[in-house]
Amino acid sequence: MKIDGGCHCGYVTYEADVDPEKVMICHCTDCQTLSGSAFRTSVPARAGSFKLRSGDLRIYFKTAESGRRRAQAFCPECGTQITASPAEAEPKVHNIRVGTVRQRDQLVPKAQVWTRSAQHWVEGMNSVRKFEKEPSFDPPKGTE
Repeated sequence: MKIDGGCHCGYVTYEADVDPEKVMICHCTDCQTLSGSAFRTSVPARAGSFKLRSGDLRIYFKTAESGRRRAQAFCPECGTQITASPAEAEPKVHNIRVGTVRQRDQLVPKAQVWTRSAQHWVEGMNSVRKFEKEPSFDPPKGTE
C-alpha cells in the first residue's frame, strides 16, 4: 500500500510503501516515554521505499533493552516523531509512526508487542466517557 504523511507543522513530508498486515502497537516503556502516551502504533516501510519529500529529520539514538541502538527520527521544527530504525542495519527498515500517515484510518493494528509493560487501564478504554470534540465543561481535577 502506498502511503504519504508528515509532521504536525508540515516541514517534513514523506512517502513509502507498507504492508497493512504489519501494523502493530508497542507497549514498551521506551515507546510510552517517547510518545508521551500509553503505547505507540507503527508500520514498517518496505526496505528502500521510505522517501522524504520535504524537510530534514533530526535523529536521536536510544539503546533498547536488547542492547541494540535505534535511530529515532523526528521533525526538528515541531518534534513530531516520524520513524524509528535500527542504527546500523542497511538497508534501513523505517518503522513509520502511524499517527503521521495521512491514510492512518486504513492502518488497523494486527498485533501488540511488549504487553508486559502495557498500562493496566488500556483494555478498559470503552468504559471511559467519550466526547466527539473538546468538552465544554471543566475537566476532572488533575488533568489540566
